[in-house]
Amino acid sequence: MDYQNILESIYKQILPFAKEGKPADYIPALAAVNPDRFGMCINTIDGGEFAIEQSDVRFSIQSISKVFALAMALSLKGEEVWKRVGREPSGTAFNSLVQLEIEHGLPRNPFINAGAMVILDMLLTSLDNPEEEFLNFVRKLSASDTISYNTVVSRSERETGYLNAAIANMLKYHKNLDCEVERVLQFYFMICSIEMSCKELARAFLAFANHKNHFEYAGVSLTSSQVKRMNAVMQTCGFYDEAGEFSYLVGLPGKSGVGGGIAAIYPSRYSVAVWSPRLNSKGNSVMGIKALELLTTETEESIF
Repeated sequence: MDYQNILESIYKQILPFAKEGKPADYIPALAAVNPDRFGMCINTIDGGEFAIEQSDVRFSIQSISKVFALAMALSLKGEEVWKRVGREPSGTAFNSLVQLEIEHGLPRNPFINAGAMVILDMLLTSLDNPEEEFLNFVRKLSASDTISYNTVVSRSERETGYLNAAIANMLKYHKNLDCEVERVLQFYFMICSIEMSCKELARAFLAFANHKNHFEYAGVSLTSSQVKRMNAVMQTCGFYDEAGEFSYLVGLPGKSGVGGGIAAIYPSRYSVAVWSPRLNSKGNSVMGIKALELLTTETEESIF
């Protein structure tokens, strides 16, 4: 498969969508990002790397970090994770307080905000140095020792994160947080602020694509079955309340973030990361989704 030519063809085809959508301006630090940037990278299981445009530029990965958090929690807790968080698509916005109240503090899945906070609560009660160990895990996955948190972004999110604070308090009210609310929020905003490039994200997600190999990074160990089940949750829950549409258009497990990034995998074949800051009304990258749709169309390959 000539992935390089395919990527270059995709970029030409998505240019008409370049001005659609807008960045996540409700987070001041993200509103300041150049909205016209674009990058895309594919890493294949056999060691190939194919990239276009600003694939070396780092950006705030936001909710993509929730995949790494879930991996750590499953390594530490196994099936116990699912006693406190579900595995179902939300069908509502990623920051819905109404759904959480109706369902008595049990988040639908680990990729909406409430679910991620519960996962991070598990890490906080299980790890000695959660922020340091989380960052080390991401660095090992991506083979990049310079990846770090952006404290300006995390501070910006905390200063305007009233709804997330309400979600955390609702979880605490329903006894689904063991740690103090502020500690969970601090950790949550920190992991969302991690900055990675498309190349680094594609490398990090290759471990989830290559599920037949033993998953062991920075003390995080997962069985092949656990990785496959993580991929299943990414397929059904990775794109907020647009997961069904993404499955229909693209047909790959993945996870998006409001920083404009998307990381996805084709099991046993490749991982792919794309970045474009302009989002649609669901919080997903307009050009990113279109690029991935064209990828599976032009290669005539998806998991279906």
